[in-house]
Amino acid sequence: MARRSFLADLNRAIQASAREAERAQRRREREVRAVQRTTEQRRKQEARLRQQAAKASAAELRRLEKEAEKEAAAAHLETRLAEVDDLNAELQEVYAEIDGLLAATLSVDDHVNLETLKQEVKHPPFDRPDLERPIPAPAKPESPEMPALIEPDAPTGLLGLFGKKGHAKRLEEARRQHEDDSLKWKVTVKRLEAEYKTALEAHVRDEERRLVQLEAERARYAKDCEAREAKIAEQNAAVDKLASNLGYGVVEAVEEYVAIVMSNSVYPDHFPVITEFQFDPAHAELRVRAVVPAPDQVPSVKAYKYTKASDEITGSQLSKKACKDRYASAVHQVAIRIPHEVFEADRRGIIQSISLEVGTETIHPATGLATYLPFVAVASARETFMKFDLSSVVPLATLDHLGAAVTKNPYELVPIDPTGVRKA
Repeated sequence: MARRSFLADLNRAIQASAREAERAQRRREREVRAVQRTTEQRRKQEARLRQQAAKASAAELRRLEKEAEKEAAAAHLETRLAEVDDLNAELQEVYAEIDGLLAATLSVDDHVNLETLKQEVKHPPFDRPDLERPIPAPAKPESPEMPALIEPDAPTGLLGLFGKKGHAKRLEEARRQHEDDSLKWKVTVKRLEAEYKTALEAHVRDEERRLVQLEAERARYAKDCEAREAKIAEQNAAVDKLASNLGYGVVEAVEEYVAIVMSNSVYPDHFPVITEFQFDPAHAELRVRAVVPAPDQVPSVKAYKYTKASDEITGSQLSKKACKDRYASAVHQVAIRIPHEVFEADRRGIIQSISLEVGTETIHPATGLATYLPFVAVASARETFMKFDLSSVVPLATLDHLGAAVTKNPYELVPIDPTGVRKA
C-alpha cells in the first residue's frame, strides 16, 4: 500500500510544528501561572512579616516564625492543589479530543488547495556582516614638538662684569642639552613614522584579506541561496505536476493527494492514527488501512489528586468499562472520519468508493509476536456516504448501516473476520 509522499511529509512536518508550538505555549502559560502564584504568595507573606516584625518582641517574633511556617505550608498546599487542577484540566482536554475525533473534522473543509503547498524562498540575512565593514585605518600619530633652545639670561649689573665665564658655561651646557634633545626628537619622530608606516602596511594587508574573505563568504552565501531557490523551485514544480496528474486521475497522483489529505488530518497526540492506502483505478476505489494505538497506549487516568501526607500527586484509574467504551468509540469514529475526509477532499469525484480497515498493531497475547489485529472493516460508495449527516449520527450505528464488520470488544484485542464485509 502507498504511504505518505514527500509533499505529504512536508505538510505533516508543518502541521506537527504548529501543534508543537501550541503545546509549548500552553506549557509556558501553566509555568507562568505557577510562578505568579508562588511569587505573589511570597510577596504577601514577606510584606506581612516585615510589618509585624517591626513592632514585635522576641516572644512575638517566635510566634510570627511559627505563623510563617504555617503560611508557607498553606501556600505549598495551594500550589500543589493548583498543579492538580492543571493536570486534571489537561486530562479533560485529552479525553475531549479523543471523544470528539469525528466532530473535530466536521467543522473543517478537508479539501486541499494544492497551490497552498507552494512555498516562497526566504533567505536568511548574510551571516558575515562583520566582513562588510572596512577595517579602520590606523590613526597617524602626532609628532612631538621640536625642542627649542632655551638660553640662560645674560647677567646684569656686577654679575655682568664678573659672571661672564659662568654665563658662557651655562650657555654651552644649554646648547649641548638642546643638541641632545634635538637628536632624541629626531629619533622619536623617525620611530613614530616607521611604526605608522608599518601599521599602514598591516592595515592594507588586513583589508586585502578582509576583501578576499568577504568575496568568498558572499560566494558561499549566494550558493546557499541558489540551493534554497532550486529546492523550493523543485518542490513547487512537484506541486504543479501533482495538480496536472491529479486532473488526469493518475494513480500515483491520486495516492499522493490522499496522503496530503491524511497528513492534514490532525489527530490528538494521545491517539495518533497511521494510514496506508492504494487506489484501484479500474473500480475507482481507495483501499485504506488505518492503524490506531493499542488500548494500553491510551490514557486511563480518571483524575489526579494530591496526598498531603506524602506530598505526592497520584492518579486514580478509570473503570475498565469506561476505558472499553472510550476506546471502542474512538475506533468507530476513525472508521467514519476517514471516508468523510477523503470524499470531502476529493472534489473531482475521482474516488467513487472506499474500503477501509481499522485495526491496531500489538503483541499477540497467544503467540507473543508482533501482529496486526483488525477491528473494523467497512466499505461505502461515495454517493451513499455523502448523503449522511455525520453531525447527528452514532458512529457504530452508521457502521452497522453500511454492513461493516465490527468487533464487539476492541479493548480486549478481539479481532474481526473482514471477509464477509458488504461491498460498496
